[in-house]
Amino acid sequence: MCSPRKIPVPPIKPVQLVLVLIAGFLLVGCETSATEVAPTSTPQPRNIAVSGTGKVYLTPDIATISIGVHNEDENATRAVESNNAQAEAVTGILLDGGVEAEDIKISNFNIYPEQRFDENGNSSGTFYMVDNTVFVTVRELSNLGVIMGSVVEAGANSIFGIQFDVADKTQALSQARKMAVENAQVKAEELAQAAGVPLGEIQSINEFGGVPVPVFEEQGGGLETTADQVPVNLGQLSLTVEVTVTYDIR
Repeated sequence: MCSPRKIPVPPIKPVQLVLVLIAGFLLVGCETSATEVAPTSTPQPRNIAVSGTGKVYLTPDIATISIGVHNEDENATRAVESNNAQAEAVTGILLDGGVEAEDIKISNFNIYPEQRFDENGNSSGTFYMVDNTVFVTVRELSNLGVIMGSVVEAGANSIFGIQFDVADKTQALSQARKMAVENAQVKAEELAQAAGVPLGEIQSINEFGGVPVPVFEEQGGGLETTADQVPVNLGQLSLTVEVTVTYDIR
């Protein structure tokens, strides 16, 4: 019986082993790459964005105004004393005219020197300026003309910044918002119909505006005045709300 013949296997050199391992890794990498799934792109959302406007007109029921007293004197103490006396008289007129104490707020009190010069450029002395200004809210507008005339007589010589407003704008804002959204809905439906696409649900709503502004056109409204009153025309205010609405396209 013949014994099996052994076939000699030549030894593997280190360089050959490294080449075999690299080839194996390359084969595995190629196989893995072949089985990878190509990434899918996320579809862009389809939507329609429109703006809508709602405007309502209001009759003002309050007024805010800055009323000040300005005095000048070569003596700082006399300037302050004169200013205090006139300011107290103005405050008394406001209180007698129906203005509440909490609606009279000091907004500025200032004392400063000013160097005076004659026509030849020579110094004629230093005068002290005193300013006392209060910010007033008048809620009885029927008294506004009388109040303004009376404070001038009492010594107020700086009146500015009168603004009309509405104390409670809740209902007006609600109405303007509803009008703005309805206006945006009409626009979106028209655009969707023109484009031949079905209009979907609302995705987002952003609101802007809501601050009353004067109407500079004949809208009516005003106060009758007499000789001792400052003429006041109330006019009207417009309150505008704008919205941006984004709709989904189904």
